[in-house]
Amino acid sequence: MTISSNPLGVAIVGCGMIARFHARALAEIPEARLVALVSRTESSAQKFASELPHPVQCFVHLQQALDSRDIDIVIITTPSGAHLEPAILSAKAGKHVVIEKPLEITTDRCDQIIQTCAEYKVQLCTIFPSRFGDANSELKRAIDSHRFGRLTLGETTCKWWRSQQYYDEGGWKGTQALDGGGALMNQAIHQVDLLQWMMGKVTHVSGFTAMLAHERIEVEDTAVACLRFANGALGVIQATTSVYPGLPKTIGIHGDCGTVVIEQDDILRWEFKPEQELDHSIRQRFAQKSGASGGASNPAAISHEGHRRQLADFLQAIRTGGKPLVDGQEGRKAVAIIQAIYQSAATGRVLELS
Repeated sequence: MTISSNPLGVAIVGCGMIARFHARALAEIPEARLVALVSRTESSAQKFASELPHPVQCFVHLQQALDSRDIDIVIITTPSGAHLEPAILSAKAGKHVVIEKPLEITTDRCDQIIQTCAEYKVQLCTIFPSRFGDANSELKRAIDSHRFGRLTLGETTCKWWRSQQYYDEGGWKGTQALDGGGALMNQAIHQVDLLQWMMGKVTHVSGFTAMLAHERIEVEDTAVACLRFANGALGVIQATTSVYPGLPKTIGIHGDCGTVVIEQDDILRWEFKPEQELDHSIRQRFAQKSGASGGASNPAAISHEGHRRQLADFLQAIRTGGKPLVDGQEGRKAVAIIQAIYQSAATGRVLELS
């Protein structure tokens, strides 16, 4: 595909809540312009279109949108287990592909997307906006600079609350076929991704899952897992939609020379030996707590800033022919870990990741 200097045209497939976050993010990126919406329900696309500050085309069938020369990028925000088909169609049409987390609900389906995008030479991005948060970025720089000495323990929590109404109204939410899992695959996958991004490759997992606070769903609302990383460090994951009223998500990275604990995008602890001058400035910078819930009890209560930063990174990769920070292979990693946790919970065995 030849890219001009004009803004790249974007189509969003799926017109639910998360699509609105992408639209808000795109509105703040001069290099891109939302030009089309695709939904199997025409009224959903029309309602979404009526909320936008400029006219867009509405389509019921994705192929109609793909035939348009105005579209360079397709953002897929359909239910998790319905990412594969529109991604394949878009790649074959020569469109760059952005997929909301998870990339897909199994590694096999992830691989089909990755392989097709590679075959048709289009860029692929998996949405993990937490990687672009200020505090998480500082933490990753500290890890890459070997400030922690030997990494010993990584831990993350996503102890959120979702009402029964959330599952009853969602249609696809809580179903194995389209959600692919519960608190781990839908909500905590951001934290799973962050943990493996920070700590490195996971080699072994052991997990337990349960459905404790809800009815009429096919997936877990409570999960815990222990991990072993390739560097020898250990890890812990807690993920729920069963903890009222919902708590801010956390990540903690520990080593024999340092500890950092982050709650949402607030740094609660930042301690290293030896202390450096930058450590004081970082603690000062993050001393003012944001107090953001980050979706702990309300899935709409998140900022679109992470999406804006990630979409800007993706556009830069398209312009330069470089690699986006979170491509398909990166997006696949969290899915593989979660699949292994589910398999461990089902079999009672420690699973080794190949």
